[in-house]
Amino acid sequence: MNRASGLRTIFITGTDTGVGKTVLTALLLAHLRSRGRRALAIKPFCSGDRADARLFWLLEDRELALGEINPFYFRPPLAPLAAARQRGKSLKLPQVVASVREAARHLLPRNRFARRALANGVDTLAQANPPCLLVEGAGGVMVPLAQDFSVLDLIARLRSEVIVVARNRLGTLNHTLLTVRALQQASKPASLKVVLMDPLRPDLSSASNPSILRGLLAPVPIYRLPFLAGRLSVPATIRHHARRLDRAVTRLLA
Repeated sequence: MNRASGLRTIFITGTDTGVGKTVLTALLLAHLRSRGRRALAIKPFCSGDRADARLFWLLEDRELALGEINPFYFRPPLAPLAAARQRGKSLKLPQVVASVREAARHLLPRNRFARRALANGVDTLAQANPPCLLVEGAGGVMVPLAQDFSVLDLIARLRSEVIVVARNRLGTLNHTLLTVRALQQASKPASLKVVLMDPLRPDLSSASNPSILRGLLAPVPIYRLPFLAGRLSVPATIRHHARRLDRAVTRLLA
């Protein structure tokens, strides 16, 4: 699902869990919708609770049902493979891909002639600003979603753009390099970007990490976002930060 289909799909993954994937996805969603763009965000896998999916649900004005934003929910706070095994379930990759494509249909014109015009580039306005589906992953790219496929396999099947989110602190060089190399070798995304999220208290490495990664990963673009304060699970806080970081988010989405 790429721009050739009339839809822009961006997969937001990370170097680990808790690195800021949900916050960045929410920022992108709020930014796009504030510009009048058709945009939705989904998080196919949630474990423990559905707070992240509920944030997207509110930011997109309940346009999708919670079950469409988060079709695979497990109460145990475990990796999807472990949580599914506890419930005696086994997921298949086509099943997950189908759930993402179902969400994407909400962004495309219902009229088949309009859909064809969009895909063929006839609708130039829509081609310049295509509807955007944001897909947040679970943990890092090697997290197993089932016995025979991982987040990396899902990204490869979707053929989407990819944004890697990483903590901007000591240790991120190793994690970010491993993640980017895995993506480049296995999925070859149409577009690949890295976003370093500053912590509340930056360490000595926070200043040097961006330049080192730019040198080692060129031509992959490296972006840096400041620490975001406040209740980030509240839509008003996310919208406030999206306005404050308008230029930075615009560059990231270019």
